[in-house]
Amino acid sequence: MSTLLSIRDLKVRFRMGKLAGVPQVAEAVKGVSFDVPDNTIAALVGESGSGKSVTAMSMLALLPDNAERSGQVLWQGRDLLKTGLAELQAIRGKEIACVFQDPMQSLNPVFTVGAQLVEPLVRHLGLGRRAALERAEQLLAEVGMPEPKRRLASYPHELSGGQQQRVMIAMALACEPKLLIADEPTTALDVTIQRQILELIGRLRERHRMSVLFISHDLGVVGEVADHVVVMRHGVIREQGPVARIFAAPQDAYTKALLACRPSLSENPARLMVIDDHIAAGAAGAPTAEASRVVARPKDPQSPVVLQVRALAKSFFIKEGLFGKREFKAVQDVNFELRRGHTLGVVGESGSGKTTMGLSLLRLHEPTGGEVIFDGRDILKLSDRERQPIRRRIQVVFQNPYASLNPRFTIGRALVEPMEIHAIGRDTAEREQRARELLVKVGLDGSAFGKYPHEFSGGQRQRVAIARCLTLNPDVLVLDEAVSALDVSVQAQVLNLLKDLQDEFGLAYVFISHDLAVVRFISDEVLVMKDGRVVEQASAEQILRAPREAYTQRLLAAIPRGYQGAVAA
Repeated sequence: MSTLLSIRDLKVRFRMGKLAGVPQVAEAVKGVSFDVPDNTIAALVGESGSGKSVTAMSMLALLPDNAERSGQVLWQGRDLLKTGLAELQAIRGKEIACVFQDPMQSLNPVFTVGAQLVEPLVRHLGLGRRAALERAEQLLAEVGMPEPKRRLASYPHELSGGQQQRVMIAMALACEPKLLIADEPTTALDVTIQRQILELIGRLRERHRMSVLFISHDLGVVGEVADHVVVMRHGVIREQGPVARIFAAPQDAYTKALLACRPSLSENPARLMVIDDHIAAGAAGAPTAEASRVVARPKDPQSPVVLQVRALAKSFFIKEGLFGKREFKAVQDVNFELRRGHTLGVVGESGSGKTTMGLSLLRLHEPTGGEVIFDGRDILKLSDRERQPIRRRIQVVFQNPYASLNPRFTIGRALVEPMEIHAIGRDTAEREQRARELLVKVGLDGSAFGKYPHEFSGGQRQRVAIARCLTLNPDVLVLDEAVSALDVSVQAQVLNLLKDLQDEFGLAYVFISHDLAVVRFISDEVLVMKDGRVVEQASAEQILRAPREAYTQRLLAAIPRGYQGAVAA
C-alpha cells in the first residue's frame, strides 16, 4: 500500500507577543511524524489542546499569521510547507478537502446551498453553471440529502445539523479529492445522525477510494471508522498503530486513560475516572479499573417532589401564504415528577422537542398548555412580578459556554450580577466573597474572578456557567446538552462536579442530552422523546437494559461501540 501523505517531524508554534520585552512563543505541535496510506482512514485522537487540529490545518497553511511551521508535509512527493500560495490554493478542495466540526460556522449564511456547491466545481473543474448545478444535485443525492433538487435553493439555516453536515461533505467531495480531512465532523450531532454521517464517510471512502484523516476526541467513534490510530497529547504523539491493536492492547498510559474515562453503558460507577487521575493511579500501581467500578448509591425514592409537570405542550405557528398559518406542535403532553436530589434524563434525536420542553419549564419558551407545579404553584399562571422570586430557584446551563457568558464581563462580574438582581447578599463585598467561594467549589481558583471568558477553556467556562447558577441558591437546574461540546476527560470532570454539587446541595437536575452513556451515568429516571412526545419513561437502568420501544432500541443501536471492547488496564 503506497503512502499518500507523510508527515515528518512537524513542529508548529505561535508567536504570542512580548512580555517584559521577551518574545513569547506557544508550542502547539512538537515533532509529529505519521503516514496516511492510500484508501485508508487514519484517526488523530486526543483531548482539546492536544494539537490534532493544528497538525491537520498546518498541512494546507490554514493557520493564523502568527504560526511558524517546520519539518516536512510530503504530499505525493511535494513538501506542502515549501509550496507557494497559488499552488496550495489549487490543491485545497481539489486534492485535499476539509469537513469541519460546526457546519453553520463553515457555510455562508447569505448564499444558498446550490451557490456554495457550484463554486468549487466552477473554480477547480471549470464547469459551466448549468453543468455545475446538475453535478451539485448529484452530489447532494450521493450524500443522502432528501429532495436534493429542492435543497439547492435552501439556505443553511433551513437545514438540520445533520443536513448541514451532509452539505459540507458534498462540497468536500465535489472535486473528488484524494484526501478528506474530517475535523470532529460528528461531535455536535445526536447519535442517530452521527451514525448516518459515519456510515456515509465509510461508503464514500470505498466508492471514491480516497483516504480520510479523521480527527476526534472520542475513541468510541474512532474504533468504528478508523484503520490506523494516532494518539496525541500536548503536541506529541503518545502512541500509534492499527486500530485493533490500540483497542485490544494499548501500550501508553494516556491511551488507556482515554479508553477508561468515558461513561459506560454496561456499568454505572459512582464517579468517572479522569485522565490525570487514571495516569497517576496507574503509575502508582493502583487498580484503576476496580476503583472506577464503585457502584453509585441509590437515591431516596421518598425525597420530596420539587417539580411536577402535567400535560406540558408548546406549539409554534408558522406563516403560510398571505393570511394563513400552520401549527407546529413541538412538545405534546409531557408528564413527570422530579424529586429533590434526583436527576431526570431527557434523550432523543435533534428535533425531538427535548430542548423546547426544557426551555418551556423556565418559560423561556411560553408554553401553550399544561401545568408546571413548583413550590405548590403553577408557574405558568404567575405574573412576571410573582414569577421573579421563583426564577432564581430554577436555573439553566446551556450547551455552548462560549455563547452563554458575556465576553465584556469579567468572571467576577458575571457571578455578582445575578446576586445584585435578586438581592442576594448584604453588599458588594459579601457577594464577591460568595462568588470567589463558588469558583473554588467548581474547581477554579480565586484568580479566575478578575479574568475574562476568552482566557478559559471550554470546560472551565462551563464550570463558570454552573457557578453562576449556584449564586442564586437554586433548587432545580435544567442542563441543556451541558457536556456535549466537551472532550471526554473534561466531560468526566464536569459530570463528577454535577454529582458532587447534587450531593452537597440537594439539587434536582433536568439533564437534556443525546448521549445515552452520559445519561446513564447521571440520571435516575429517563424520558425518551420523539416528535415532541414522550415515547418511553422508566428508570435509567430499565431503559438501557430492556427498552420497550423500537425508537429507544434504535437510539441505543446507534451508539458507537468501539470503546466497549477495549481493555483499559
